[in-house]
Amino acid sequence: MDDFNREALAIEIDLNLPSQRVVRVLERVVAWRGYHAKLRMDNGPEFISITLASWAEDHGITLEFIKPGKPTQNSYIERFNRTYRDEILNMYVFRTLNEMRELTDSWVTEYNEERPHDALNDLTPWEYLTKHKQAETSNYGCN
Repeated sequence: MDDFNREALAIEIDLNLPSQRVVRVLERVVAWRGYHAKLRMDNGPEFISITLASWAEDHGITLEFIKPGKPTQNSYIERFNRTYRDEILNMYVFRTLNEMRELTDSWVTEYNEERPHDALNDLTPWEYLTKHKQAETSNYGCN
């Protein structure tokens, strides 16, 4: 999740998510959003791995870990996780992982493109990002 515009950047679904898989997902995000300066995460084994630490170091990314037992230090993602759990995970009985992935992909599209967010002045995450980029471009005179 992008803290700036509350955009869901990726939801990876599988029976387990080793650190190599986390890096692959991050590379997919980087391909269309670029590298971020910092990533904030909890202390799950997939995040505290040497694999992720090496990848972050290679790309000049700071890894910021929340304190164990302090989910409020990552409140945007905790709120997002609750919404996803309430609207997808608790609403369906999934027969396959592919079914879950398809429903999740549709939900993420709706979340990013169609659903206004109070915290974003009733804009969708993509509208908010677009508005900010337009303002940034006009402020710096870029074409």
